[in-house]
Amino acid sequence: MKYISTRGNAPELSFEEAMLTGLARDGGLYVPESIPTLSADEIAALAGKSYEEAAFVVMRPFVGDAFTDEEFKGIIARAYASFRHAARAPLVQLAPNHYLLELFHGPTLAFKDFAMQLIGQLFQFSLARRNERVTIVGATSGDTGSAAIEAFRGLSNVDVFILFPHGRVSPIQRKQMTTPEDSNVHALALDGDFDDCQAKLKDMFNDFDFRDGVKLAGVNSINWARVLAQVVYYFTSAVSLGAPHRKVSFTVPTGNFGDIFAGYIAKKMGLPIDRLVIATNQNDILHRTMETGAYTKEGVTPSISPSMDIQVSSNFERALFDAYGRDGGAVAQLMEELKDGSFAISQGAMETLREHFDSGRASEEETNATIASEFTATSEVLCPHSAVGVKVAGAYLGEVPMVTLATAHPAKFPDAVEAAMGARPALPPHMADMMDKDERVTRVPNDLGALEALIKERIAQR
Repeated sequence: MKYISTRGNAPELSFEEAMLTGLARDGGLYVPESIPTLSADEIAALAGKSYEEAAFVVMRPFVGDAFTDEEFKGIIARAYASFRHAARAPLVQLAPNHYLLELFHGPTLAFKDFAMQLIGQLFQFSLARRNERVTIVGATSGDTGSAAIEAFRGLSNVDVFILFPHGRVSPIQRKQMTTPEDSNVHALALDGDFDDCQAKLKDMFNDFDFRDGVKLAGVNSINWARVLAQVVYYFTSAVSLGAPHRKVSFTVPTGNFGDIFAGYIAKKMGLPIDRLVIATNQNDILHRTMETGAYTKEGVTPSISPSMDIQVSSNFERALFDAYGRDGGAVAQLMEELKDGSFAISQGAMETLREHFDSGRASEEETNATIASEFTATSEVLCPHSAVGVKVAGAYLGEVPMVTLATAHPAKFPDAVEAAMGARPALPPHMADMMDKDERVTRVPNDLGALEALIKERIAQR
């Protein structure tokens, strides 16, 4: 299994090389050279298997000879051992043919744990046998950062630096990033928004002297292993609802497009997905793009669903790569145009995208109303991101079962949830003292040179 860049001008890599590299040296994102498929019988055989057993079957074709079967099974087992639900990703029925996929039973109460716990184990195994050390830098709008810190904290061969937008994450999200005491963990509050954090991360990867000097590695959703891990719960949930013998649809609240792109990969692998619905909040660039064919940045307005407050959806580049017939040159040209704020997608490419993706938008008022109405109707407490998904899914309900992804525990956004439904969601008992812990955080300017100097200084102190 070889991996190629979406911009067509970087070396082909193995799974392990692509995982440890993160962003391709031409600025593109790594994708498999081809997508392996599972037969209907292989998909049906997932019924009744544990989540870990299903994960092995779904992901194994993508890893090539990077790990033996026993090594990979051990990695998967360790990744999900800390999850607090036996099913890992349980389904809850909201209404006839509408289900909620709870993805918040991991150690940081967000769907990012599914990928980050796995990638932490993959990195640890690979680096140990290579006797190498890396510097992980990540950008987060809230959940990726805490999941990355939880996955890599305390590891002797990794330093992890997480950039988050100062004042634009929830208090719980901030505390999860700033309270770990491990010396290899560094929380950096950047003056700017998430797109600024993400831009600085990409700038570091494109500064090859810095990148090579600190052995930079990335665990944002630009990393293919992150996407791969998320493919699994599309299979497990669909099979529990009757796949492959009947189709299943999914609605995905998304900002960076990684989670819904994982659904697209599941569909390409043979999972009978009817609709993949992109759910956006008021920062609705993906919905606008699907409606108009123009990807145009309009600035970010802070919302009660901050993890979706994004205008540069990195993983959309992977979808564009397929939509343009895997033409890396065409994608590179679009990304160059985006530097000026926008690009237009060709008619043919838009037709391809619309074959696979639908979309919708939920305003702040609609999100609040959905939190309140679902609690009244079902006693289910939704985080604002999940509520965006439930609201958008309502327009697509029909005979085909719809699964809406619940991406975070409501207690990660207690102020927003309390304002919407009048009751404050409590943190799980094992996290009840989170808000009382001391913080370790460094506020940093939106300046590449200053960031690189700080990272070099911290590494030298280790």
